[in-house]
Amino acid sequence: MATDAETRAEARLDALLDPAHTALVTCECQNGVLGPDAVFPELAAAARKTDLVGQIRGLSAAARRAGVPVLHCTALRRPDGRGANTNARLFAAAARVAAAKPGAALAPGSEAAGLHPGIGADPAVDLVLPRLHGLGPFQDTGLAPVLRNLGARTLVCVGVSLNVALLELAFGAVDAGFQVVLPRDAVAGTPPDYAEAVLTHTLALVATVTVAERVGRRWSGSGS
Repeated sequence: MATDAETRAEARLDALLDPAHTALVTCECQNGVLGPDAVFPELAAAARKTDLVGQIRGLSAAARRAGVPVLHCTALRRPDGRGANTNARLFAAAARVAAAKPGAALAPGSEAAGLHPGIGADPAVDLVLPRLHGLGPFQDTGLAPVLRNLGARTLVCVGVSLNVALLELAFGAVDAGFQVVLPRDAVAGTPPDYAEAVLTHTLALVATVTVAERVGRRWSGSGS
């Protein structure tokens, strides 16, 4: 039997996930990030262990049925590197890997830069917001005003990675005044024990951590 505190927490989560003011935001769910030729193979492997792609596909379908907008935030890098940051080791590492594995480079218009087919994106209704620079989706991509124009107050954030981009997405969302919900089985980082520690000791302080199935049930109308 649920305690009063647990009942209140469930009611609060239901309110946060109200389809009338919620958006689903995917982060870097691209072929060159999660596919077989991923720039960082360890991250792609961590995502496969939790069936991240399948979880996001299910959440995306549930979101559309409930009228929840779905937005995909992608990372791009021109072959000549113009417009990209060079002021962190992460950017240099990505550039080196992309040079060694051109098929994994996130060049605009390339297969690698495209959304992973497994997440079930719908180009007819979903929005895609790319970026050429920065650590995450809130870096001058227009994400915040687009979300406000859609009437969103709560963001369900999924994708990769808990090492960098998802941290920036969650912190940026909170700084911009949004509530954040993170399904722990629809996000990934590497190594997995570090990702779990970030969820428990950092992101749980600024976001509501739950599971994908719980979000899907709310959007299907079955609640808790």
